[in-house]
Amino acid sequence: MKKFKRLLSVLLIVSFSGVSMVQNVQAAMVSTEQVAQAAAVQQAGDSHARLNDMLARTEVQAELQRYGLTEDQARERIAALTDEEAAALVKQVDDAPAGGIIGAILLVFFVLLLTDILGLTKVFPFTRSIR
Repeated sequence: MKKFKRLLSVLLIVSFSGVSMVQNVQAAMVSTEQVAQAAAVQQAGDSHARLNDMLARTEVQAELQRYGLTEDQARERIAALTDEEAAALVKQVDDAPAGGIIGAILLVFFVLLLTDILGLTKVFPFTRSIR
């Protein structure tokens, strides 16, 4: 019982000493316009940074050289974009299909292959029907 009282008293001393270290905090209301403006500023910086990151990829640089642009010229053009233009360009890149036409061709190939295996069609000579 003596150990329990000692442990309890140590726990209480630590708990009460932690209460005395409370910091004062002040809160204020933030308007919707302030939040929207801060988000727009952050998104604008993110858009330019994402475009510069995309520019660092080797395949992008190869395409730019194919069109006769150097990396420095492209970086200057990215820096000249307004925040809205940069955000729109990033959105357009994000919305673009990743695989393009190759993905659609592979999908059609696998559908035809599956129907050949199921015996519904006979398109490929190298498949055997399960029927």
